[in-house]
Amino acid sequence: MSLPTILSRSAVLLLACGAVPALGAETPDSTVMYRCPGNDYKNTITAKEAERLGCKRIEGAPVTIIQMTKPRAATPVPAAGGGSAVRVDPVAQRARDSDARRILEGELRAEEEKLAVMQKEFNNGQPERQGDEKNFQKYLDRVNDMRAAIARKLTDIAALQREIKKLPPPLPQ
Repeated sequence: MSLPTILSRSAVLLLACGAVPALGAETPDSTVMYRCPGNDYKNTITAKEAERLGCKRIEGAPVTIIQMTKPRAATPVPAAGGGSAVRVDPVAQRARDSDARRILEGELRAEEEKLAVMQKEFNNGQPERQGDEKNFQKYLDRVNDMRAAIARKLTDIAALQREIKKLPPPLPQ
């Protein structure tokens, strides 16, 4: 190669390299992480800024920062006095329990009545076909929906019975 060709190619390379920042240049480097006082981690500052702020360069694995929530205020501790701070009068508690029992038993009766109607309509898996069920698949879909609704109703009834069993027995009158 001739000298002018080498010089022209060298000039082009130098101009191209001039667009790339030189090593050690003062630009923020997102691959370098700095740990500043107060456990403040930064990757957007230059080496000079890090030195001025008293930050130290971190080598190795990337840092994951998780924001913590502020702790809740402490709940007051009840005074030691042989039990809970709020006592309910036994007569009032019995009244509440009897009200709860009455409400739950009313709901149980209503759910059992709905179940009886559903089972009668279900007709042991052979309900009457309706006018819009000329397609047999529509009929089968309705039968499956009825079966699922009955199963849900039975689950609801069992839950109500469990809740009633949790209550203290009613007082004899």
